Amino acid sequence: MSQQLSGPQELAKSVALDVASEPDEVGEFVVAHEDGDNITDFRFASRVRGYENWQWSVTLFHDEELDSWTVDESSLIPAEGALLPPQWIPWKDRLRPEDLSVTDSLGTEAGDPRIEQGLPENVLESAERQIHEGAGLESADSQSPTDGVADDGSAADAGAAEKEEGASESSSTVSSTSVSSTVSSSILADDKATSEEFSRNAEDLADAAVAFHLTRSHVMTAEGRAETAKRWYAGQHGPKSLSTKTADGLTCEECGFLIPLQGELGRMFAVCANKWSPDDGKVVSLDHGCGEHSEIEAAEASPLWVQSEPAYDDVHVDIVRRSPVAVLGAEKLSPVASEPASDTELPEVEILESIEAESSSPSTTRTASKRKATGDVTPRKRTVRRTLKATKQTDGDSGTTSETE
Repeated sequence: MSQQLSGPQELAKSVALDVASEPDEVGEFVVAHEDGDNITDFRFASRVRGYENWQWSVTLFHDEELDSWTVDESSLIPAEGALLPPQWIPWKDRLRPEDLSVTDSLGTEAGDPRIEQGLPENVLESAERQIHEGAGLESADSQSPTDGVADDGSAADAGAAEKEEGASESSSTVSSTSVSSTVSSSILADDKATSEEFSRNAEDLADAAVAFHLTRSHVMTAEGRAETAKRWYAGQHGPKSLSTKTADGLTCEECGFLIPLQGELGRMFAVCANKWSPDDGKVVSLDHGCGEHSEIEAAEASPLWVQSEPAYDDVHVDIVRRSPVAVLGAEKLSPVASEPASDTELPEVEILESIEAESSSPSTTRTASKRKATGDVTPRKRTVRRTLKATKQTDGDSGTTSETE
């Protein structure tokens, strides 16, 4: 868009009015910024709802040769105090451990503060050699001069023994020095004081390296162990869990199914090994409780059934429909039938009517006459069925009608 008839400010405002949805969304002129290369940014206050302290930005290019202004772009730009969304956080930083499934893998970033380089293998080997050589020196020092030598040769033998002992000490000293220098060059850059300290603590270093597997490529740092302890202690296997509050003071520290941990984490945590516990196979704090303590005595077995107190449900109503057989049995006890109370009993009435149709056959009549001749006056199904049919045909206000033979 090019405009020569109007000034640049009027041109910029007309552009903002064209871009806005409503004319009243563009407010008064605020400021103009010179961006260089003949480009000027004109700002107007925003009256758009939800965009408080925002500004309309319209940039124009000034062609000095033609003395004209051309529109570059227009947009809404936040100013000081503008309402903005929260700062964007990368997905990896928003991710939580509970968001991962068993098939997800993030990997470990380089420079992770939770881990550091492990102990090199050659350092452990040097420490073991230092231990063996120190043991050799102690055994040599503990040996006594040979007894039973003649007086004439005692001096010569003593001199020979001293020479041999001196040679042994010299060789041992050379070996110790070579080992120390090797360790110093590999770790400590020829630091003599630290090398001597390494020689004194070689046995402790070897024991720790074997016990804690320090020769792995990476091991946890003190920061990583502290973070782990804080996370475990505040979790559901710590002292603040619901199971701990209901454990009646029986904590894991005194449980026989507890497997201790080595190192500094073993001062606060251990592993549960009770298969009946919900924490089986999990790291728990020593002051945690799960309710399945080893000191809880099992209840005595009894061959009798222990009846619990009955539970009454006085809120819900159970609706049970009677079967046709139960309805027919009730009608046998009461020969006078009544009108069906609801539509749910109609299928039963239809069944009785179908049986009534069968009872009208000649064979049924002969059977009824035979019962009368023999004096059998027990009400039969036919009487009840005919009663139901007659009741259905009579008026409801006049009551029920029954037929007898």
